[in-house]
Amino acid sequence: MLTLNMTRRMALAAAAAFALTGPTLADDTQVLDSVHFLIPGGAGGGWDSTARGTGEALTKSGLVGTASYENLSGGGGGKALNYLIENAESNHDTLMVNSTPIIIRSLTGVFPQSFRDLTLVAGTIGDYAALVVHADSDIDTMEDLVTRFADDPNATAIGGGSVPGSMDHLVAAMTMEAAGQDPLQMKYIPYDAGGKAMAALLSGEIAALSTGFSEAVALAEAGEVKIIGVTSDERVPAYDSAPTMKEQGIDTTFVNWRGFFGAPGLPEEKLAQYQEALSRMYDTEEWETVRARNGWVNIHNLGDDFQTFLENQEKQIGDLMKKLGFL
Repeated sequence: MLTLNMTRRMALAAAAAFALTGPTLADDTQVLDSVHFLIPGGAGGGWDSTARGTGEALTKSGLVGTASYENLSGGGGGKALNYLIENAESNHDTLMVNSTPIIIRSLTGVFPQSFRDLTLVAGTIGDYAALVVHADSDIDTMEDLVTRFADDPNATAIGGGSVPGSMDHLVAAMTMEAAGQDPLQMKYIPYDAGGKAMAALLSGEIAALSTGFSEAVALAEAGEVKIIGVTSDERVPAYDSAPTMKEQGIDTTFVNWRGFFGAPGLPEEKLAQYQEALSRMYDTEEWETVRARNGWVNIHNLGDDFQTFLENQEKQIGDLMKKLGFL
């Protein structure tokens, strides 16, 4: 259990107060002139939609003047992480979006750094996971997919928009284990970003795609896929025709957090401004529009609370991956 540093909390509170009243404010609403979002994956993925949706809400609500975006994919997110660390001094205006994979990939050694090498800004949302199939597939339910997998695991490949041992991989494996199958028999094919994984699904290279629920909804509404299972406890209002895993007899749930990190050594005043902008964002109509459109769940953790949350998840996921044979 992490002991909270009250001195740090007091410093953040003082900095936040200055951010609200100091000369950096252009008016009663604006907190920051600009924010540059660093996205560790390609266009069309969950990180991309989270950064752009957050930027949309911040700018349209007037909390931030302008937002810019940079997709820097590679190394399972390691390229962007390394860039932010190596160029920390010149990136105080940058927020890097990330999620559960930063924990998984540091545990598995995909990259040597971890969330501890960054400035923790805030956890902001959660996104359920989903399994989808091509709209024309003869697979209509999780039972259909599990039956096909049981008959021939090697011929029932499941893809994801990230590297082996990643969140997409882990969710699919968890689901198969909960369905009574051996997750180590699953053939997982990784793709760099959700768009490429979708192309593989459409071409028949994979039988199903493990992805974030918000991405699945966008694809389903476009008529490209069928959502055959969601890792939520109950059906999600944003797309309530999608059945949960649990209602199909597969006892597994999962929500993937997404949030933002700053460069190491980020000044306390700047950190407080980022946290103030993101905190105030939740009360805006612009954020609710973005959140509802994507089917996200509000998960708001700041500073030390964010660190405690990440450390707890690191232990939980590490234990699970050992059980499943990934570590």
